[in-house]
Amino acid sequence: MTTETSDATGAGGPAATPPPSPAPAGPRALAWQRRRGSLLRFWVQYRANRSGLAGLILLVVFAVVALTAPLTVGSDVQDVTDAPGKPLEGPSGDFLFGTDQFGRNLFGLVLWGSRISLLVGLLAAVLSVAIGALVGITAGHFRGLYSTVIMRVTDWFLVMPTLVLAIALATVMSRSLATIVIAIAVTTWPTTARLVRAQTLAVESRSYIERAKALGGGHWHIMGRHVLPNVMPLVLAQTTLGISNAILTEATLAFLGLGDPTNTSWGGLLQDAREAGAVSSGHWWYLVPPGIAIAVVALAFTLCGRAIESVLNPKLRAGR
Repeated sequence: MTTETSDATGAGGPAATPPPSPAPAGPRALAWQRRRGSLLRFWVQYRANRSGLAGLILLVVFAVVALTAPLTVGSDVQDVTDAPGKPLEGPSGDFLFGTDQFGRNLFGLVLWGSRISLLVGLLAAVLSVAIGALVGITAGHFRGLYSTVIMRVTDWFLVMPTLVLAIALATVMSRSLATIVIAIAVTTWPTTARLVRAQTLAVESRSYIERAKALGGGHWHIMGRHVLPNVMPLVLAQTTLGISNAILTEATLAFLGLGDPTNTSWGGLLQDAREAGAVSSGHWWYLVPPGIAIAVVALAFTLCGRAIESVLNPKLRAGR
């Protein structure tokens, strides 16, 4: 008995206590873990889409160019009083894209114009999708007279030519970037509203919505905590696709002379080229660079939007 006791306590020392088990993670920590896992799975699936990855790389390049334009070309590139070259010079070693009708460096103007075009496209798309999401969620949640009236208004906007409405708004309001953003957003929200309303109706038909209502969940609780998270993937994909349309619309309005004359954009460069007679005189370098920039950025956003839509939609992902 003595030997066994000494072997258990004296020789081997006091018995080692097992390490304490980790405390269970709280609800907030579990929610963040699920979100990180969802983002990781999203990135893995998105990266497998080659066209979407190519579009993302192009967007990163254009974003870097736009952000660093004040450092690489400077704001004085827009100055018409101290232009470095002769009017309408062709591409050369000094001027990679040639010069415009005032002798300004077109390469620097294209880089600087990316700031305005991307900014207007992003703001207009975000505002348009926000309006459409708000209208779609409320129309899908509140049935009856409100839903009927708001969807008839949406149908009216859908059948009206978007560009004609945007031109009318841009003509009536003052010529500024805010006017262009509002004109594009006000005329492009109905498509998002229709899609979000359909998704809202599908979400509210599920059983957990009935349980939330039975437990006393109010209208804003249902829409904010249950409906909105389920329609956010659709909203994200629609925003990405809407940016390309907004950039094209901004370029069209600027080409028609309805843009902000104090800021350089790609559409504004095309409008300046038209006024200078670049088409009839054969000055192709005045038209091609801003036109290609518009096309490439619109294509990049479209590729990203389609890739996001295919990742978030299981039916599209299965049929790819």
